[in-house]
Amino acid sequence: MHNAASQVVSYYWLIAAVCGVAAPWALYRSLLSVRRDRLVEDTPLVKIRSAAQGYVKLSGRAACAPAAALTAPLTSRPCVWWRYSIEHRIRNSKGESRWESVDSGTSIDLFALADGDGECLVGPAAAEVTPTTHDVWYGALSRPSGPPQKSGGMLQVGDYRYTESLLSEGDRLCVLGELRSHSEIGSADANAAALLKQWKLDQKTLVARFDQNHDGRIDAAEWEAARQAAVNEAKSQNLSAPITRMSVIGQPGGNEPFLIAAMDDAHIVRREKLHAGLFFGLGLVCAGLCAWGIEHAQAASAASASHGYSGVRFLIMAGAALGPSLVVFASRFLRRAA
Repeated sequence: MHNAASQVVSYYWLIAAVCGVAAPWALYRSLLSVRRDRLVEDTPLVKIRSAAQGYVKLSGRAACAPAAALTAPLTSRPCVWWRYSIEHRIRNSKGESRWESVDSGTSIDLFALADGDGECLVGPAAAEVTPTTHDVWYGALSRPSGPPQKSGGMLQVGDYRYTESLLSEGDRLCVLGELRSHSEIGSADANAAALLKQWKLDQKTLVARFDQNHDGRIDAAEWEAARQAAVNEAKSQNLSAPITRMSVIGQPGGNEPFLIAAMDDAHIVRREKLHAGLFFGLGLVCAGLCAWGIEHAQAASAASASHGYSGVRFLIMAGAALGPSLVVFASRFLRRAA
C-alpha cells in the first residue's frame, strides 16, 4: 500500500515537473512568434520595380533564372527550387523499426520572381520555404525509379522512404527578405581580353595593324601596343554601354525571417498568427497541468504515510531529466501541426 501511494505521488510530481518546464518555454516561443507576426504583418507588400533596399515583402510568379533551368534530383521534374530526403528503415532484433536518413539536399540556385512591373532574383539559401508540391512515397531501391504514383500514396511498401518538395515555374509566391541591388557594367579587362582573342583569329589584319617594323610578325613591344589598344577600345565600349541594374532578395542580415511561401500575403499573416496562438495555448495548458499535478501530488502525499518523501526534490530531478525531451517533442509537434 505504501509503494502504491508513493507511485501515485511520483506520477503527479512527474506531470508537474514536465509541464513546469514546458510552460515557460512555450510562452517564450509565443512571444517570439508574436514579434515575428507583427514584423510580417507590418512589412508592406511592394512592387519589385519600386522596392527600396532593405527588408521587403514581394509577390509574383516564379520563373527559372536565365540559363539555369532546374530539375528535381529524385523525379527529374522541372522546378525552380527543390528539397529532398531519402530514409532507410532499420530493424533491430526485437522487430522494432526506425527511419535513418541516407541522403538529403536543398537547392540553393537562384530563380527569378516577376510581378508584371519588374523582375528580381531570389537566392533561396537559408530560407523557410513553403512548397507547392510535397510528395512522400516508398520503394525498395536506394533511389526511386521515378515520380510517385498517384494511386499509391502511403500504401506503398518498401524499406526506403522518399520525400520531395518543389516550387515550380509559374507558381505564385510571396517572399520576405532583404533586397540588394547593384549596377553591372562590363569589366574592361575582360572585354579587352575578348577583343585580343578575336583579333588573334585574324592574324593578317592583326599584323597589318600592329607590325610597326614590318618584319611580318608581332614582337613583344608590338603585342603590348595591341593590348593597350584593346584596353582603350574596351573602356570606350563600357562608357557607351547601358548600365544593368540587378536586384537580388536573400537572407536578411538581422533577425528578420526569410520566407518563401506559395501563398498570398494574407495567408502568411494568418499562418504566423496561428503559430503564436498554438504556442500560447500550449503554454496555458502546460501551466494548468503543472498546477493540477502539484495540487494532486500534495493531496496524495497528505493522504499517504510516506512523510519522508520529497516531492520538491523529485520535481527538480524529473524536470532536469525530462525537460529537454519534452521541448524537442513539442517543437516537432507544433512544426508539423503548422
